[in-house]
Amino acid sequence: MPLPQEMRFVDLNAFGGPEVMVIGSGPLPVPEAGQVLVRAEAIGVNRPDIAQRQGSYPPPKDASPILGLELAGEIVAVGPDVTDHAVGDKVCGLANGGAYAEYCLLPAGQVLPFPKGYDAVRAAALPETFFTVWANLFQMAGLTEGETVLIHGGTSGIGTTAIQLARAFGAEVYATAGSREKCEACERLGAKRAINYRSEDFAEVIKAETGQGVDIILDMIGAAYFERNLASLAKDGCLSIIAFLGGAVAEKVNLSPIMVKRLTVTGSTMRPRTAEEKRAIRDDLLAEVWPLLEAGAVAPVIHKVLAFEEVAEAHRLMEGGSHIGKIVLAV
Repeated sequence: MPLPQEMRFVDLNAFGGPEVMVIGSGPLPVPEAGQVLVRAEAIGVNRPDIAQRQGSYPPPKDASPILGLELAGEIVAVGPDVTDHAVGDKVCGLANGGAYAEYCLLPAGQVLPFPKGYDAVRAAALPETFFTVWANLFQMAGLTEGETVLIHGGTSGIGTTAIQLARAFGAEVYATAGSREKCEACERLGAKRAINYRSEDFAEVIKAETGQGVDIILDMIGAAYFERNLASLAKDGCLSIIAFLGGAVAEKVNLSPIMVKRLTVTGSTMRPRTAEEKRAIRDDLLAEVWPLLEAGAVAPVIHKVLAFEEVAEAHRLMEGGSHIGKIVLAV
């Protein structure tokens, strides 16, 4: 079946609120060396999409300016040197940009097959959070069996993924969330204790629960939690920062715990990583995590599925903060 000449995509004519996004049309991208073209069936919505829409998270120079970092669908064309994927394959993948569209180019090294038994909606909820959690919690922070970990934002897409993966690999998990309902959701996913940050001081709870602190903290808050995060880490612990929802500048912070407890503070964003780095994460996920997904030991938590044309509502829902898990657009 021949491909159409035009595709619909989410057009961003100006930075601002959700209302600045409109459905536009333009030519299909053409895969070059190392790329595949995927017809989107479902698209994941993520915090970086909101930041890009607001003007604070520009795409890399060589990436599509169209919003969107993950999708699932069917390969409809491959670049001249691509041999490990074929037209007709059902795949999900991490995009460098351009996923808010009916067709999207993906680097071949960032493509994964649907886990057995998965449809496009569930598959589209995987790439961004699983790449991020694996890279930061397992590759960089080195989480291993028997360690303790605190996951902030436990009911976000990142949080629900991190709780399940940490638990599946034998860690003891604590999490923070903003309501009793969300705390209960964290505990159902495998957290030993969920902490309501609106009514409890997580540093005090962690000290009471563990005695010496946790080995690793996965943090998306940043400055607002920095000092309490240091206090919550055990000796030789690691703080892994992946976002700054609570600010990027921490003032008058006591840094002495870093030296006294030999702490490591690290962080990263996924988008600037090289193609080789992302391929290495992809390979780990395929070997270590896809079997867990196929066995049902780990699964994406999907809060709501909206139509592609409801992208503004999807962003409003995410910004409202009431969701538990992922928000997905069906194409």
